[in-house]
Order: sequence, then structure tokens, then C-alpha cells
Amino acid sequence: MAKGSQLKQLKTALNQAGLTSQPQAGKKRKRAAPTERDKEKKAAKLKEIQQKLNPFDVKVTKLKHDVGGRKIVGTTGRPAQSKQAGIEQRKKTLLKEYEEKDRSGGIVDRRFGENDPTMTPEERMLERFTRERQRASKGVAFNLEDEDELTHYGQSLSKLDDFDNVGLGLDDDDEDEGQMDRRTVEKSHFGGFEDEEEEDEDEPARKKSKAEVMAEVIAKSKEHKFLRQTQQEEDENLRHELDQELDSIRSLLFAAPPAEPAAEPSPAAAKPSLITAAPPEDDKEYDQYVRELALDRRAKPKDRTKTEEELAREEKEALEKAERRRLKRMRGEETDSEDEQKGKRKQARPRGGDDLDDDFLEEGAEPWGGLGAGLNEDAAIEGSNDDDDEEEESESEEGSEEESEETQSGDDDEEGSIAHEFESAEEESGEEDGEEGESEALVQSSRKRRSKAKPTTKELPYTFPCPDTHDEFLEIVEDIDEKDVPTVVKRIRALHHPSLAEDNKFKLQRLNTVLIEHILYITAPPTPRFTLLSSLLPHLAALTKTYPIQSAEAFVDKLTLMNKNLKRGLSKGATDPEAKTWPGLPELSLLRVIGQLWPTSDMNHAVISPARLLMGSYLGLCRVRSLQDVASGLFLCSLFMHYEKLSKRFVPEAINFLANSVLHLAPHSYQDAASVPGNFPLQDFRTALTLPLVLDAKKAKKLSLNKPDLGRCLSEDTLSEQSKVDLLGLVLELLGRFADMYKGLEGFVELYTPIQEILGSIKSSSLPTDLATRLQSLQDTLGRLLKFALQGRRPLRLQSHKPIPIPTYVPKFEHTTSNYLRNRDPDHERNEAAKLRAQYKQERKGAIRELRKDARFLASEQQRKQKEKDREYNERMKRVFSSLESERAEEKAMEREKMKEKRRAGRK
Repeated sequence: MAKGSQLKQLKTALNQAGLTSQPQAGKKRKRAAPTERDKEKKAAKLKEIQQKLNPFDVKVTKLKHDVGGRKIVGTTGRPAQSKQAGIEQRKKTLLKEYEEKDRSGGIVDRRFGENDPTMTPEERMLERFTRERQRASKGVAFNLEDEDELTHYGQSLSKLDDFDNVGLGLDDDDEDEGQMDRRTVEKSHFGGFEDEEEEDEDEPARKKSKAEVMAEVIAKSKEHKFLRQTQQEEDENLRHELDQELDSIRSLLFAAPPAEPAAEPSPAAAKPSLITAAPPEDDKEYDQYVRELALDRRAKPKDRTKTEEELAREEKEALEKAERRRLKRMRGEETDSEDEQKGKRKQARPRGGDDLDDDFLEEGAEPWGGLGAGLNEDAAIEGSNDDDDEEEESESEEGSEEESEETQSGDDDEEGSIAHEFESAEEESGEEDGEEGESEALVQSSRKRRSKAKPTTKELPYTFPCPDTHDEFLEIVEDIDEKDVPTVVKRIRALHHPSLAEDNKFKLQRLNTVLIEHILYITAPPTPRFTLLSSLLPHLAALTKTYPIQSAEAFVDKLTLMNKNLKRGLSKGATDPEAKTWPGLPELSLLRVIGQLWPTSDMNHAVISPARLLMGSYLGLCRVRSLQDVASGLFLCSLFMHYEKLSKRFVPEAINFLANSVLHLAPHSYQDAASVPGNFPLQDFRTALTLPLVLDAKKAKKLSLNKPDLGRCLSEDTLSEQSKVDLLGLVLELLGRFADMYKGLEGFVELYTPIQEILGSIKSSSLPTDLATRLQSLQDTLGRLLKFALQGRRPLRLQSHKPIPIPTYVPKFEHTTSNYLRNRDPDHERNEAAKLRAQYKQERKGAIRELRKDARFLASEQQRKQKEKDREYNERMKRVFSSLESERAEEKAMEREKMKEKRRAGRK
């Protein structure tokens, strides 16, 4: 490129590229239009020249070590072009998004009738045409004439044909040679051979003067004004006639059509009133409906209906929260603070069993098929464990009992006080109560027990007093059939609902205690009524849930009395046949009811903890004297299994009693207690009282295995061999269930290995076929569980630590490149991780750089818009100030002229 100034270099480059053309003298010649290809070539040459003239637009990165033949990307760059390309790209993308940030697009079809499906296309077109005409008829505010056509010198512009005859001639400069206008052709070349009159008609009209135009405009304006006044008067007359005829039209709306045409009312008649026209009979009903709708109470807005997902989520969270609280109570941890407990007590109690027509059946409905609504959780547990205890096997009616294990968080604060009272009651009784005195009855009643309710046809009353004592309750239900007793209790609760009177709450609390005593009363031998117990249990569950503290105190009182009776029986002698040590049917029924009403998985509970301790005392302190004692102990073992099903706490008393029961009932080869494997306490092994309990091989061989009858086992003094076979079958089944429950214990192998040896020593040949089959099945199950337990054990090991590597000093060699500045790691994984970190760092820097460029671009756009606004504002203010200044200058000039006039007038 030539040296010199930029202008000289540019001219030289353009001449060399052939982009400049010298002006040629002579005739004008038409040049062909450049093609698209020529334009592209010319643009490419200009771009090349521009790049050569601007050396600062190219940035070159000097290589420190230049190697020949190697191509490195990025050594040369064009920052200006890159920057401009980035700006253009941001204008297309980022700027569009910024401008459309707060806008909501969309096309709304606002055509009349387009969204109305009831209108036909013809009706839509007609209505649109009508609206368009109405809009056009409004006219302009300052239009003197209502004409629709535009005129020019009195002629309509619509009749003019392409600017013909309007005085627009062709420009001589632009007109080529040999062309003439239309006027010359018509006048000089015999255009049309027409008459002069016709020629005059074809010529444009003479141009009117300004006065003529204004006179014509004024005349037309007056004419239209007169027409409008005439039309207005006609409309006013028509409106007056319609007002006069309104009376006859209104009478047609409220009365039947007249037989004769009505006479035209006089114009002076007053306007009729609606009161004078009586509405027909058919419209009275409609008017009544309208008044009812007007006076109807408006519905108040409520909380929105929750979706199925929200309801399912709330139910799931509630279940998870209840399970967490149960697990905390099972582990003995603190569940809630005192403030949370107080807040929970203030919450509204959900509708429960004491609400009318809520949980219980009507009087004419079917009888209760279980323990009542609200106790569904333990029903599944009860149904799956029908053979767990003796009472379930003897009571077929209780097979479908519904049980409840709802957590009672409201009485957690009272657990300590009630448990303390239970312990203090035990301490106060001391050895004196245990050494002297007879056992007290759990229910003190002065009325004689009736053997069977007398059938009566007397109608059941609807009102009953609320009993304060059990004797009063017995007086109420004396002449009432057993199946109607739950109905009586239901009506008592309904009549003495807490919302009806202030003292009803205390009456229902006393009714709770009365029901507990009545349950003990009806389950006492010789005729226990378990069906009545099942039907009364829902009411007791509802009262317990409503008044948990008072109910817990009543249950603890009964447990305290049972503990005193146990101590008194042990003071007489544990082996004395006359001493009452083992619990009877009422005590066992009470323990069973406690397990159904209260949560048995809690570690510390005001009712369950004393009941669990009392059952352990029965199994650990009482001695076996007869088959009735074995039946009572087996029922306690089944209760323990029910209590500990969720928490799975180990109860050694139950396992010890089951092992002793096997030794008492089954024929075996052990002669003394020393030969029995394990460390089980064997106080009653082969004593004079337990030797008759062993099965007789000859008699038992012919028998079959059945479910034991608890009522008969605890009521009768002498039991047959069939009862022994049934009880031994129950012992084997309980051992299997306890093994399945305790298979996760660390000491399961040490616990059940002696039991498996004891079962192996039983003479299966002396047992019935069904019992021998059950024994063999239990041995196989225990063998499999013990095998799995042994396989799951692992020997003790030292605490595992992360291995400490030996330090090595390996030099870092570079095998792939000679660049000594690059830090390469011989470890491949570590090297890849370092590369990934470097790549992440690079991408992060690039993203930050792009974000900063975007922010800078947006700031520049905002600044440009603000400058544009300021410029427009300044220009507008300048125009205003200039207009004000001109007005002020004119005002001052006028003032000066006035002053001059005054001076001239003064001189004269």
C-alpha cells in the first residue's frame, strides 16, 4: 500500500481495485444496472480495503516459543469486530427480552359475535354492518356538512380519473421526444369530431372565486340545518304520541287482551300507575319466588377446597408425626414441651363416641359386631393373633373385636403423679397388708348377682338417671335384657352430654368408673358374659378418650387393689391351695381391656406400666398348683405378647413360664431340675402339686388338639385330659410366636437353644398326632431361626480406621509434552480431576465475563433511552420558552406602542 496520508492511501487503493470510474465526456449513455454478483464483489473489495487501512483492528499475540509448521488458534484476533458482533447479537436477543420483559402478548378476537355460538354468520355480519354505520354516522366534531363524499372545486373526487383534467402537465425535462399531452392531441388532431357543446361539457368547470365558494358553503349549511330541525320536530311529535299511548300498552302487559279495541286516551290524561293494574294469578307464584330469592341469606365464603394431593400429603404427614411420637414414647424420650401440650389441650376435640349419631348404630340397626367404631387398628392385630391367648380361643364372639391403640398425649403430664400414687399405695400397704387380712373384691356390690336376665316385653325407657355408683347402675339395668344394656348406656351419655349442663362432665367421669366396675362384675364366674363386655367396650373407650386422666386414675385404683390381693395371697403361702395368688377371669378381663384402650408400646405410661409390672409379678412370684394356674399364666403370656408386639421388649417371665409349662404338661425324660438345660428357675419342677398335670399317654393318644376354653378352664375344679392337650398346644404355639418376635435379639441363641433341647426331650410318641405334628413344626422353625441367628453373628473386631498411606516421594514426570510450565500429575484420576476443575474455572470466568458484558450493554441501552428522553424534554422546553419569549416580546412591543400613543395624546 502506498505511503502517505490515510486519504491518499484510500484513493490509491480504490483506484487499484477499479472501484473509481473517471467521468467520460460526451453523450449520456444508459448503463446497465449492476448485477447482484457485481455488488458482492464490490462489497468484498471495500471490506478488504477497510481492513488494510485500519491496522489497529487486528490484535496479534506474540508466541514465546514459535515452532514452525504448527498452527495455534487464537494468535490473531479482531476485538472491534468481535465486540460489534456481540453487540449486534445482544440487540437481537437480550434487548428483545428486555423490551418484552413486562409485556404479555396475545391476540384477542374482539369482533362482535365471534365468541357467541348462538348467532348465525348472517346475524353477525348484519350486526357488524350496523355497528360500523353507527360509528361512521357520529361524524366529526367540527364538520359543518354531513356529506360523506369529498369534493374539489364542486366536483366529487371519486369521479376524477387518475388526475385527468386537473391541470397537472408533464414536465418538459422528464418528457422524452415525440410525446404530446392529451389536450394537444384532442384539439389539434381532430379528437373525437364532436360538437362544441359536447366539447364544452367535457372541459373542466370554470374555477370559482372564493366568494362564490363561501356562498355555496353557507347555502348548503343552511339547507342541512333546516333539514335537521325538521327531522327533530318530527321525532319529537312521534315521541309525544308514544307517551300518550303508553297507558294502553301497559294495560296489555298485566291484563288479558281486550275483546274490543281500547279507546284512545286523551292527551291530558295522567300517566297510569302500576298499582291500579292487578297482576294475574299466574304471576303471584313467580313474585313469591323472587321475594324468597331476594330475602335468601347469602352464602359466606369459606376456605377453599383442598385438592386430593394436599389431603393425601396432610394425612401422610399426620401419620408420620404420630409414628415418630410413638417411637419416642417407646424409647422413653421426651415427646413435646409443656407449652405444646397446653396448646394441644386447647384445641378442639374431634367428634368421638359421645357425639350423637356419629360412631354408633341406631336402635333398630344390627347389634354390635365387635368393640365399636374407632378401635380398628387393634382389630387387625387381634384377627391375626386369634390363637395367641386362651380368652380369644374360648370366646368366639371376640374374634371380630375392634381395638384401639390411639396415643393419649394429653395425660403424659399426669403419668408421674399417677405412677407415684401407685408406688406409694404399694409402699403403704407394706408387709402388714400382705401378712394379714383376706383378699378384697374388685367390685363392692350389695345386690345379689342374678344368674340370667329375665326376658321381658316391657318397652325400654328413653330417659335414665346417670348412676354415681355401681349399685345404682345395677338398679337401672335390673329388669333390662343384656342386649339392651349398651342402648341404656348410650342414652345415659346422650342425656348427660357435657354441653347440656355444667356438672354433666363429672357425671360422665363417674360413669366411666361405673362401667369399669360393671365389666369386672359381668366377667366374674360362674357365668361370665363376654358378649356384653364386647358391647360395652366402645362406650368405655369413648369415655376414656374424652376423660383420660380420670379414667387412668380409675384403672390404677383397680390395679392397686389387685396388687394388694396378690401380696395377701403370697403372705398365706405361695403353694397354699387356698391362697388366691393367680388372677381370675375378672382380673384377666381388666388387663385385656387395658391393653385395648391404652397404647401398649410406650416405655413409661400411667396405666400400661403398672399393668405390665403386675403381670410380671404374677408370672414371677406365683407358684403353679393346678391346671387353672397354668391356664391363667398362659393367658398372661398371651397378654404380654400383645402388649410388646410393637416395641418387642424382652419379657423373661413369660419365656420362663412357658418353659416350665412344657415341663409340667408334656412327658419328658428329665428326672430332676439339675438335668434340665438352661438357667430357668424351676421351683415347681416335679412337685407333688405339678406331677398330676402331666399328660396320660394312654388317654391323650386318642384325643385331638382343639382350642382351649378359658372360661371352663378357670371355673371348673377338675379338668380332663382334653384340657391338658389343648393347653400344651397353646404353649407350643406361644413359644413359636415369641421366637418370631425375639429373633432379632442379640441373645436369641442363648435364650432358645435350651428351649429347643427341652422340646427335643419330649416323648412325641405319647402325644396325639396333631400335637406331635405341631411339636415337630416348632422344632424345625426354631432350628431354622437359630441357624440364621448364628450365621448373622460376627466376631468382635478392632475399630476400623482409614488406612494411613506410606509417604512416597515420586517425582512428577511429564510424558506428553515438553512444556515444563504445565503441572501434570502422574496419578491419572487426580490429573483428570485437576483438568475438570480447570475447565470449570475457565467456564465460570467466561460466564462471569458474559454476564458483565450483558449488564454493560443493558446499562448503555438504558442510558441511551434516558438521553433520548432528556433531549426530547429539553427540546420541548426550548419550544415552550421560545413561544413564551415571543409572546412576551410582542406584549412589550404593544406596551411601548401604547406608551407612545399616550405621549402623543399628551402633547396634543
